[in-house]
Amino acid sequence: MVVLETERLILSRLTGDDSPFILRLVNEPAFIRYIGDKGVRTLEDARNYLETGPMASYEQHGFGMYRVSLREDAAPIGMCGLIRRDGLEDVDIGFAFLPEFWDKGYASESAAAVMRHEPDKFGLARIVAITDPDNVASVRVVEKLGLRFERMVRLPGDADEIKLFGINLGPVAGNRGETVQTKQGEPE
Repeated sequence: MVVLETERLILSRLTGDDSPFILRLVNEPAFIRYIGDKGVRTLEDARNYLETGPMASYEQHGFGMYRVSLREDAAPIGMCGLIRRDGLEDVDIGFAFLPEFWDKGYASESAAAVMRHEPDKFGLARIVAITDPDNVASVRVVEKLGLRFERMVRLPGDADEIKLFGINLGPVAGNRGETVQTKQGEPE
């Protein structure tokens, strides 16, 4: 199900059919280093990860991580979306991309679309982001979105502290830039 479209990207809900893509993405060395080892080693593990993570979040919260695909060929290149995490008061924006799609602006483009559309849709007045202190590229994307460093935090079960960024959106986030099309194709 398509959730958002930008000039170059399509964001859609992840399904069990995305298991091969997820298996590759979550086992990339940078994903493991900066986000964590999810213990996904087989297609069955990937399907379980999808069912208990993004797909469960759609059912519980109405939002979650979305598959990011190129408009030109529908190839999956990453994921981006909102996450409600244990240990954080506010909803977190997250993203991860395959290495061959880094440094092309896809993380910023997809995250900006999520920031414009999802907070209004779900009545969110504040969004946060967390990053590994050494993940300079993610920090750059988060700051480009307007989030500002607030403090170091430690999530439940994690040994290391991470950076917490946040932005207050107010009662209604509103449109923050380029036109984003909804699944019906109408500009917002």
